[in-house]
Amino acid sequence: MFQSLGVIAIAAGVMYLFIPHDEAATPVKAKDYRVELLTAQRAAPYPVLAPQGLGKDWKATVVSYKREDGNAWRLGFLDPDTQYVAVNQSTKDPRKYVPEVTLKATNTGKTQRVGGQEWQRWEGPKYDALVRTENGATTVVAGTASFERLAEMAGSLEAQETRA
Repeated sequence: MFQSLGVIAIAAGVMYLFIPHDEAATPVKAKDYRVELLTAQRAAPYPVLAPQGLGKDWKATVVSYKREDGNAWRLGFLDPDTQYVAVNQSTKDPRKYVPEVTLKATNTGKTQRVGGQEWQRWEGPKYDALVRTENGATTVVAGTASFERLAEMAGSLEAQETRA
């Protein structure tokens, strides 16, 4: 039994030495989402929003546009504190869409003013969110980040003109 344990320990040590690992490396690479944003802006029946003016310490990690899924636009980021913040937009029924993208958050009945606009505050077991419905689409800024960071993202959102 001790011999088997010794062989396993030696094998584990060899694997540790030869498998590359760098604790100082950045674990997440930022995605360039410009092409997907342009595609979504041309295809969506609503003004597609994306952040403008966020610092370089915000890293885009997720991007998608699915016309067949209620024209759903998703753009996810890691904030400077490495918390997740996502911008979600869709033409789906907000009563179903918001709990879906917030992983079962519920409306608190409170609002928060961001950039001159009123956003509903939603809280959930995994994600909190700021929610608005306008121009035929629901916009949800959700994530594990604080409401302060969610508001920072919501305040940076702008629709840009597409150039055909």
